[in-house]
Amino acid sequence: MTPVHFAFSSTFMLGLAGLAFHRYHLLSALLCLEGMMLSLFVALSLWTLQLDATSFSASPMLLLAFSACEASAGLALLVATARTHGTDRLQSLNLLQC
Repeated sequence: MTPVHFAFSSTFMLGLAGLAFHRYHLLSALLCLEGMMLSLFVALSLWTLQLDATSFSASPMLLLAFSACEASAGLALLVATARTHGTDRLQSLNLLQC
């Protein structure tokens, strides 16, 4: 495994570990998701450049578009949760009360 592959896989794993273990605020979960998507975007871009394949050139942009949609939906949920519950802590959310 090259150092570049190791760097991007460890960045993705750190984002996944942060999402799994530090679930106190909704904003921190969203930041971990964005870190994971950013590492995937850069890794996919470098992979496309290394292969010199024009057929894969749209893949990083498609991933970036889905990442932007995920971020906007997450921020909308963050604002809605903060308005209804008064906080963005994940422990205050209960699906049985909705």
